[in-house]
Amino acid sequence: MKYCKDCEPAQESHFVAYTSVVLGWIDEPIFNLMERIFKNTAEAISDEVTLPFFNLMVSLKLGKFSLQPDNKDTWRTKCFWDEATRRGIKMKEFHLGPIRDGFVAEYGDKNKSKTIIFDGLPRPDSKESPALKWMDNKGIMKEKFLKEGLPVADGGVAWTIAHALKIFNRLEKPVITKPNLGSRSRHTTIHINTPEDLIVGFKKAKKLSPLVVIEEELSGALFRGTLVGGKLAGVVRRDQPAVTSDGTHTVQELLDEENKRPERAGPIFHKIIIDKEANIELERQNVKLSDIIEKNKVVTFSQKTSRGCGGTTTEVTDITHSENIKMLEHIAKFLDDPLIGVDFIMQDITKSYKEEPHSGIIECNSLPFIDLHHYVMFGKPNNVAGKLWDLVLPESKID
Repeated sequence: MKYCKDCEPAQESHFVAYTSVVLGWIDEPIFNLMERIFKNTAEAISDEVTLPFFNLMVSLKLGKFSLQPDNKDTWRTKCFWDEATRRGIKMKEFHLGPIRDGFVAEYGDKNKSKTIIFDGLPRPDSKESPALKWMDNKGIMKEKFLKEGLPVADGGVAWTIAHALKIFNRLEKPVITKPNLGSRSRHTTIHINTPEDLIVGFKKAKKLSPLVVIEEELSGALFRGTLVGGKLAGVVRRDQPAVTSDGTHTVQELLDEENKRPERAGPIFHKIIIDKEANIELERQNVKLSDIIEKNKVVTFSQKTSRGCGGTTTEVTDITHSENIKMLEHIAKFLDDPLIGVDFIMQDITKSYKEEPHSGIIECNSLPFIDLHHYVMFGKPNNVAGKLWDLVLPESKID
């Protein structure tokens, strides 16, 4: 698979991503019909079928189990696995060639034990929420949230450049483009002010998804709120790789000092590098590395907030305004799902979103990266994996 800068921090095959969306459209009517016919039966036997299948593949040497995370597992997997081990939950991960993220968790002893099987992250033993079918779809989410009175950015979804330009022309600038389906800001373009840049961003997003979202760029920092069992479990602020001027040193000197942080030695947080993307971002701000700029001005080196490109995270749960908590928990109630990640943008998390007219929700995630709460550069780590295990296996709770 060819390396793609726009896919950072996690590479994804453009062909596979695009094709999976198209195939999803084709087979959706068939699967919806099958679900209506066999739903109750399928829910009753799914675990009984899955584990024997795993064991059969292992016995045939077509698959294997691993008893601990490896370097191909995500930090999300590692943090909930570490928490499981701390609680005495026995975990193993099923591998079938390159396919992974299928897990078996056992808790208890030979007299009384419980086994759960899950994909990605554990969820309570209950029926799936209907919202799981659409919460990751940014276009549908926007329409439904707007009707529910939840704050979202103005915009729309386009198949063609002509339609994208039509949406662009009616929106307040700047705007952003992003794939209608996808996560981790892959192929997202921000700060778009001209039709020419809109076309570039549209084509970039189109590599991953037939449909592209065009929406107004909200004002402020990016926050991730994670909801577990309908309650807010944590909020982190995700910042672009940046330095703040002291009015004395050059941007290069500030960058060199920032890169001395021990946290940036890896493996979670990384040094800020000056590459083509960083130079474009500096040019956009009309800043050179040799400049000494005014005190307290922030200089960014990337449009992305990922830790892989030098971004940082800050724990802000305890200072989140009560109205923002209510808004996030409103989302959990509306989606009626026990595990949701919500990305939203606002200037000041200590103030109500109602006081910030250019704030809003940008996407939801049914398989959130809870590790963002565990591994923070600033503030106290938040054990969201523990809150999730408390919900899924309450008998394992550690007082």
